[in-house]
Amino acid sequence: MNERRLRLALARERLVERSRRLRREAADQSAVLDPLFNTLDSVRDGAVWVRAHPQVLAAAVVGFALVRPRRVWRWGMRLWGAWRVLGALQHRLQR
Repeated sequence: MNERRLRLALARERLVERSRRLRREAADQSAVLDPLFNTLDSVRDGAVWVRAHPQVLAAAVVGFALVRPRRVWRWGMRLWGAWRVLGALQHRLQR
């Protein structure tokens, strides 16, 4: 019985060491993605800020519309078209 326990303990020790090694390798390999995740975090933080302060975004759009009305109209139409395409795509995907 002692020999069996010894074999199990050795097997467990090997598995634990293998798990440690695999965790280290995964951490090393995922370090390449850190800049991407940092950028995504910044974008998300910006979106949260805009949701918390919509009046600043509205003021910027109004100010830009006063300075460049044609450009705002053109971009507004593009965004509206993109919004409609996205809605149609969602509708098709839900079927």
